[in-house]
Amino acid sequence: MLASFHLIRYPRANAPEGLSRMGLDRPPLRSTPGLAFWKLLGTGRGQAMTLGADLKRWALFAVWEDEAALDAFLSSSDVAERWRSLAAESYHVRLEPLRARGSWNGRALFGDVAATTPRDGEPVAVLTRATIRPARLVRFYSSILPPAQRLVSAPGLLESVGIGEWPLARQATFSLWSSWDAARAYAYADGAHREVMARTRDERWYSEELFARFRPYGAEGTWNGGDPLTAPRAAGTPR
Repeated sequence: MLASFHLIRYPRANAPEGLSRMGLDRPPLRSTPGLAFWKLLGTGRGQAMTLGADLKRWALFAVWEDEAALDAFLSSSDVAERWRSLAAESYHVRLEPLRARGSWNGRALFGDVAATTPRDGEPVAVLTRATIRPARLVRFYSSILPPAQRLVSAPGLLESVGIGEWPLARQATFSLWSSWDAARAYAYADGAHREVMARTRDERWYSEELFARFRPYGAEGTWNGGDPLTAPRAAGTPR
């Protein structure tokens, strides 16, 4: 089993069509062979989780039974063909699960994966996702600004994006890091982030959460003008 993450940015002229695909692409995704789990996702502005949405950028997180199913989807599905014809930029990265805890919509997506430590200096992808209790929404959003600001400048961060299923209440972050040491340093050494992590447990902010790390490989396309795993961002492209 493997996962994939797809980030699609539309030009302004095609932005309404991109928004409509959040509903219209659901039936073909439900019938895609070998697609074990999927979520169409909106994105926040910039790199971190924000209250504002970017209506020109959308994402898909997917879990596949095997590599052949993902290959077939990218090469011949109508969904992927529309990405190619309508998007200003798209990025697709394959993800080997290394460790996961928690669930998404009641499913432990990678519960049978033995925890694996990434190799020294090997890039790592991290997905953190939570359903926030309605009574905790104000506390959550009033607390995440400091760690979100630190994330953008964290050493070793290659790229990140805030993503969500529902506005406000079901939120996630997908990030790429130069190494697991860099990702772990931000998660556990940064005081603001560590404090928020402690409060989520002590004050029971989440009704469900998932943390997963992956080995990213087989990337195609660009994210903000380049492949963050292999090449720097194009000059003049905002982070």
